[in-house]
Amino acid sequence: MKKQKFYCSNCNATFSKWHGQCTDCQTWNSINVVENGSNFLTDVFDKDEVQLLSNIEIRPNKRITTGLSEFDRVLGGGLVSGEVVLIGGDPGVGKSTLLLQALSNLSQSTPNNSVLYVSGEESLEQVALRASRLEINSTKLKKIKIISETRLGHILEACRLTNPSVLVMDSIQTVFDQNSASSAGSVAQIRDCAAKLTNWAKRTASTLFLIGHVNKEGNLAGPRVLEHMVDAVVYFEGDSSSRFRIVRSVKNRFGAINEIGVFSMSTKGLKEVTNPSALFLTDSTFSDKDSEIQKKLRPGTCVFASQEATRPMLLEIQALVDKNHTNNPRRFCLGLDAQRLPMLLAVLQRHCEISCFDQDVYVNAVGGLKITEPSADLSILLSIISSIKSKSLPDGLVAFGEIGLSGEIRPCSRGFDRIKEAAKLGFTQAIIPKANLPKQKIPNIKLTGISQIRDVLDFL
Repeated sequence: MKKQKFYCSNCNATFSKWHGQCTDCQTWNSINVVENGSNFLTDVFDKDEVQLLSNIEIRPNKRITTGLSEFDRVLGGGLVSGEVVLIGGDPGVGKSTLLLQALSNLSQSTPNNSVLYVSGEESLEQVALRASRLEINSTKLKKIKIISETRLGHILEACRLTNPSVLVMDSIQTVFDQNSASSAGSVAQIRDCAAKLTNWAKRTASTLFLIGHVNKEGNLAGPRVLEHMVDAVVYFEGDSSSRFRIVRSVKNRFGAINEIGVFSMSTKGLKEVTNPSALFLTDSTFSDKDSEIQKKLRPGTCVFASQEATRPMLLEIQALVDKNHTNNPRRFCLGLDAQRLPMLLAVLQRHCEISCFDQDVYVNAVGGLKITEPSADLSILLSIISSIKSKSLPDGLVAFGEIGLSGEIRPCSRGFDRIKEAAKLGFTQAIIPKANLPKQKIPNIKLTGISQIRDVLDFL
């Protein structure tokens, strides 16, 4: 039912409900309802819509689980009604597979058990073939509605008829508005189609997933405003030739950013990795149940205790230092910040008197995870020194810490959580910034706090 508007016949002030006296001109019995077909200007701003922030009622956001705990972690604990999530990633990395698995679970847990999958790139037979490969339960398949459509008007009409609680649009770059003169995939089409789909989600309190393409730089293709109008932006990281996938949130209005979820790609779809720390270590046969196994390191390797949003995680940093036979030694980083490596080598030469000016330096973060936090500095330099001296670090050693230009070791956030994760996985020694030394003792791990980079030479 359309909401009625009221106006004052004396001063033309508008109201959302009837009043005996106009609050603007103080005239009695002058409030009338706006009739259908009336030429009265009804889009005048209603001053009754202005409210005090203290009067706004806050309703608790009820989370809807996707059935994938790693995906729920990235989303902040699950989906929220009316949430719009944009997922980007390289072709073939598994975006459609992830959402089809999540949609099959959501078909059982949404309020009206109605979900809709809109395929703009694949035929219905191709999507059905993927569902068969994923071995999705037939009971769940019967509740997933699907159409192959790229016209925005038809998609919105399908949403009106089916009233889905969750809508998946695969992909937003293929949708076009017939009323627009721009071609499909253009900046104007992506912006307008995304805005109309977002308005539908907010108006109906339905959850909307938008799959987006990425350009050659790895950023989402299309206008930057696309990331601003959605509630969450999630990137699917990982090489399509590798079996491991990482889902990372770079924007989330309902949860923490930089939260990651780890999956393993198999012939039956994406499988959750419950212990990602073991995944990113070379000797990944151990788990928290057999933490008594001695962790042996090789020359040029160091275990780094990272912190991805709320999740502490261990991964291996590898370094290879080899003699250069040209006039331009190489400095190569994979999975780490390439801009910090020359700075760290300069600090190493100045404060530890270890030079690499005539050697190639290669540094790699094992497992395909991209590390952006500067707390990896100490682990990088330890692995480089270990490679130069061809000597392993002490067994069971883990390290973290940011290094300044004057050689000082700066503290890192959530140091206690990093140390606890290392102790849980059986590591017995840790080199950390002195400022991160905990006040309470952590059993089964020896902590060494350092304040200068030259202090690490005692361990080699």
